Amino acid sequence: MNKEELVNRLNASARRQKADIVIKNGKIMDVYNQGWIYEDIAITDGVIVGLGEYEGENIIDAEGQMIVPGFIDGHVHIESSMVTPIEFAKAVLPHGVTTVVTDPHEIANVSGEKGIAFMIEQARQTPLNIHFMLPSSVPAASFERSGAVLKAADLKPFYEEEEVLGLAEVMDYVSVQQAEEDMVQKLLDARVAGKRIDGHLAGLSTDLINIYRTALVLNDHEVTTKEEALDRIRRGMYVMMREGSVAKNTLNVLPAVNEKNARRFFFCTDDKHVDDLLSEGSVNHQVKMAIQAGLNPFLAYQLGSLNAAECYGLDTKGAIAPGFDADLLFVSDLENVTVTMTMVKGQTVAEGSKAIYQDCASTAAPEPALLDSVKLAAPLNKQNFYMPIDSQQQINVIQIIPNQLETRLIHVEAPNARDFESDIELDLLKIAVVERHNGLKEIGLGVVKGFGFKSGAIATTISHDSHNMIAVGTNDADITAAVNKLQEIGGGLTVIKNGEELHSVPLPIAGLLSDQSAEQVNQSLLTLHDKLSLIGFTGGFNPFLTLSFLALPVIPDIKMTTTGLFDVKSFQHIALQ
Repeated sequence: MNKEELVNRLNASARRQKADIVIKNGKIMDVYNQGWIYEDIAITDGVIVGLGEYEGENIIDAEGQMIVPGFIDGHVHIESSMVTPIEFAKAVLPHGVTTVVTDPHEIANVSGEKGIAFMIEQARQTPLNIHFMLPSSVPAASFERSGAVLKAADLKPFYEEEEVLGLAEVMDYVSVQQAEEDMVQKLLDARVAGKRIDGHLAGLSTDLINIYRTALVLNDHEVTTKEEALDRIRRGMYVMMREGSVAKNTLNVLPAVNEKNARRFFFCTDDKHVDDLLSEGSVNHQVKMAIQAGLNPFLAYQLGSLNAAECYGLDTKGAIAPGFDADLLFVSDLENVTVTMTMVKGQTVAEGSKAIYQDCASTAAPEPALLDSVKLAAPLNKQNFYMPIDSQQQINVIQIIPNQLETRLIHVEAPNARDFESDIELDLLKIAVVERHNGLKEIGLGVVKGFGFKSGAIATTISHDSHNMIAVGTNDADITAAVNKLQEIGGGLTVIKNGEELHSVPLPIAGLLSDQSAEQVNQSLLTLHDKLSLIGFTGGFNPFLTLSFLALPVIPDIKMTTTGLFDVKSFQHIALQ
């Protein structure tokens, strides 16, 4: 804001001139006192300059609707939507999300600084307020085979970008605990720059929570129970209640919220596919869930707006008051969170279910490196997935937990054979993680239980966080065909049966993002999910999303890497038997 802008706003506030926009006949939510205000909202230069009785150059009649602050998603990986930031904005603005805090560590793990720069440039071309946290752990663990390595010196220049709020989820707890040099430098750089630090404390002990807080880590989105939430709150953290496409923790954590501690909680989606964003929305869905579960509606809306703004120092977001940005939602049904209109900085950007702002033609064309990210040395064959076993020893197996990121380690009797082949009757399927960034010919093999496929295979280049190829299937031939198909299309998701492609969703940008519209990607995903029935899938979860997290070696208990099974609790690789 410059001097001229300030004078203009002061004149409008003092009624020496008309405001640009005045909203009348609305019922304004006061998230501070948790009540209603029955006054006009005066807006100039996209900023609220007064609540009271005002004249405006343009008048908007709210017709008795409720006006609430725009929702804020406190932690999201836009890449998980599989669309660019421009298309992501079109998906979430109609649901009332006006601000997001994103961590681009998915694309950073594939393409490093170039990936981060691409996301920031795309973000600048949309009215959605997109703020960034810099990826702290690329790769997620030192032994991972990611497409890039980001040290403290690589991240530091990005703090000069106004969209950058801090250091993203610090997930390498070993580096924090051991005070390893580069991690310490990342933490210090963030603090010296006056920025925030996000946490990632999945399954960590209270001693490690103490260590994280000593490092000035501010929050955690990996909380799954009331007890975990209260433990973090009493140690001075904020807690994000998460509801994504896989991890659904909101209702389990919600009982921790009360009138005394509510300001330390807010909502996030973390990872959510574009089909789910379009159908049920984002933070609006969590606000509705919380109200239905019995939370006071004013608290629910406060958790969806003000609290995240306070956590991240967004002091002009999260409330309807003078000096705040006019990020406003018109709501016709408070408890069902029916958003009829979305405004960002006084501009109407969505009405009903559609974004209506002037579309932006992207000037941020991906660099060639972002479009050439699947680099197998050569097409694979069945022999690449041969897995010898000892029939006298038990096999270590990954047991998935539907709609959760965590897994369990179980032990099963080995078949009387020299090599393992998927057992459909016992639901023991072969899983493979294939290095795809540098042509290393490295393939980790294991066994997973819980997918329930009766035939075929699925594979994807969305494989958190290093995003190598990951596949699971009922036979080696289809697993092979699935992986080779991903190389052919430059990354994405595919379903294979009897060696034939049933359907694929190409994601040519870093193997993570489509170059198509959100609606086009949504339709392709619907087709993909329909084809899953042809391989016998009947589970009540998204198998692609579940598969994509089975290679993340910082979420307990047991995961897969390109070098085999990894025990997260002991933080070491373990043998198949």
